[in-house]
Amino acid sequence: MADSRSGRSDSDALIRVETLAKRYETAAGTTPPALNGVDLAIQPGEFVAVMGPSGSGKSTFMNILGCLDTPTSGAYYLDGRNVAELSDDELATLRNRLIGFVFQGFNLLKRISVADNVALPLVYAGEGKSERRRRALELLDQVGLAAHADKQPNQLSGGQQQRVAIARALSNHPRLILADEPTGNLDTHTSEEIMDIFTRLNRDQGITVVLVTHEADIAHHAKRLVRFRDGNVVYDGGVKGI
Repeated sequence: MADSRSGRSDSDALIRVETLAKRYETAAGTTPPALNGVDLAIQPGEFVAVMGPSGSGKSTFMNILGCLDTPTSGAYYLDGRNVAELSDDELATLRNRLIGFVFQGFNLLKRISVADNVALPLVYAGEGKSERRRRALELLDQVGLAAHADKQPNQLSGGQQQRVAIARALSNHPRLILADEPTGNLDTHTSEEIMDIFTRLNRDQGITVVLVTHEADIAHHAKRLVRFRDGNVVYDGGVKGI
């Protein structure tokens, strides 16, 4: 099967889901499906915005893409590998090698420096202290915060903290960034600055970006829009006319 947007087959996709479904069990029984047989492929280098009302399935979809949740049925292929067939160690290695996460709430550790926050994934990767420091400073320079390396997160503005979170997401040279409402806590001007960073990473470094947003002006920075409703993809195409 070919992807009409890129001319490449789905087998080349960085992300591919087939009849992906997710149901949650409650004390009252099974709820309506959070995802209802979704088929989707995202090619390397794409910039995709995911939209939809609350309860539409977009957050469940993103959690599955980030290997933070598992589907009830269907298949998820990440870089050509069926995630369900991987051991816990294999999955952790693949996730750490491929994916950088950026969240609405920044998720920075308050008691350590900005540079140490950025370097934290490198600790788990086994990098030495000097290399961690070098890489953290390099990434902070990319997001315009090298001068703040030794400050603590609570000494920074919200926009600056989100830049630190982006630098941290880049520490392991990911091919994919998953961003969940990355501008949700920010004002309009700061949101535009953050989106300019994502645009530059996608354009200049070829990093695939998938972001969830409720805001049409944020989605317009992407090249492709996927809209969810009631667990189904109801639109998959360009961002014009949102």
